[in-house]
Amino acid sequence: MGIFGGSKPQPEGGKASPSARPSGAALSLSIVGAGMVVRGDLETDSVVKIEGTVDGHVKASTQVLVAKGGVVRGDIETAEVIVGGVVNGAIRARGRVEVQAGASIDGDITTLRISVAEGGTLNGRIKMGEGSPLQENRRTDAASEPPESSTTPSRAPGGFGRSQ
Repeated sequence: MGIFGGSKPQPEGGKASPSARPSGAALSLSIVGAGMVVRGDLETDSVVKIEGTVDGHVKASTQVLVAKGGVVRGDIETAEVIVGGVVNGAIRARGRVEVQAGASIDGDITTLRISVAEGGTLNGRIKMGEGSPLQENRRTDAASEPPESSTTPSRAPGGFGRSQ
């Protein structure tokens, strides 16, 4: 039994068995504390909050929170990313990215939705919505359907619907 109760020791090789992973109802929070430096990739089936520094890629099934003062030097892949600190790497979020005031991102972002607060800094390309690679499966399905035809003529640029 572990120090904090109930946890099973990991098998040789350092990887937890699939049965040791939390279920959807019991998501856990992993924290890289302030002053802590992790050199290497991080992967979790839940949520990770970074208050210190991670020199490596971060992958979480649910959410990555980079707190004010937190630094990630590597790519982030998850469903939702909230950045209050610094990210030097690409971000791929299946759902949304939130950039808080004072946050800094130096890397490309691929997401469905993005929110940038005043004072947040982005240096990189942003791919979102229907044009993002995250929508590739949706596009493939739509390609098999016949295109919609329109009988309404398009308006000339600058006309804005006014009668002339």
